[in-house]
Amino acid sequence: MGSRIEVRALTPTIGAVIGNIDLSRHLDDEEIAAIRAALLAHKVIFFEDQHLTPLEHRDFAARFGPLHTHPLYPGVPEAPEMFVLDNHAGNPTDNDSWHTDVTFIETPPLGAVLYAKQLPPVGGDTVWANMQAAYEALSAPMRDFLAGLDAVHDFARGFPARGIVAKRSGAEKHSRAVEEHPPVVHPVVRTHPETGADGLFVNYGFTARIKGLRRNESDAILNMLFAHIQKPEFQVRWRWKENAIAFWDNRITQHYAVNDYLPQRRVMHRATILGDRPFHRSRKDAQVRVAAE
Repeated sequence: MGSRIEVRALTPTIGAVIGNIDLSRHLDDEEIAAIRAALLAHKVIFFEDQHLTPLEHRDFAARFGPLHTHPLYPGVPEAPEMFVLDNHAGNPTDNDSWHTDVTFIETPPLGAVLYAKQLPPVGGDTVWANMQAAYEALSAPMRDFLAGLDAVHDFARGFPARGIVAKRSGAEKHSRAVEEHPPVVHPVVRTHPETGADGLFVNYGFTARIKGLRRNESDAILNMLFAHIQKPEFQVRWRWKENAIAFWDNRITQHYAVNDYLPQRRVMHRATILGDRPFHRSRKDAQVRVAAE
């Protein structure tokens, strides 16, 4: 049995640093359960001074579920399930918008494990926001209204053909990815499958429109929510150190990679853990559908 982990909360709402653990070794089931409990409680958890090979990074993430392979980002050679975020003057970031990862598939990720490999001298922070807190801060009539709605999530919105990632991956690869990832529908308010908490599940990166509303109505509601989730009360800002790791619950958070470090270089490795189909407690048996045109 491993040692008991240490958990230090960073804000009352979101974020904690986890100590007294070495993620490079094979963790026992009790340690994995303790990490999962900390993740559920704090939404995003951080580990400092970790020294993992790509295979160790992959294997740690895989303890929490099967891994997703991204259709566009380049993979890590030793562990192709993971991918590399290598941003510099010649390859600026495309992540400087609020988003929840990979909501363009029917089973969006449970979470992701991001490892800092090379950092700029200053800058390059990441900010996470708690979508349960954001939902609960809305008025009761607005919460009730949103809980009955579904929204369309579109790969092509987050990765347009003229975007940085699409251009670097090549037109053929991007075209194939668009074809293989048609728009999907998820509830606007998602019930967390482990905690039972409700949280907002729309994001600027991939949510194109709310079904059943006129376009101007949908735009007004989404723009209000996109602004609402940016309140500092819902957030934690993480100042990276080399060899630090962030592990976030993608089902109940959004994040933003602060783009303030160019032309300096920032290199991160990420493993993404698949989740299950989003649902709302009032429509638990509803299936994710391909969006109607």
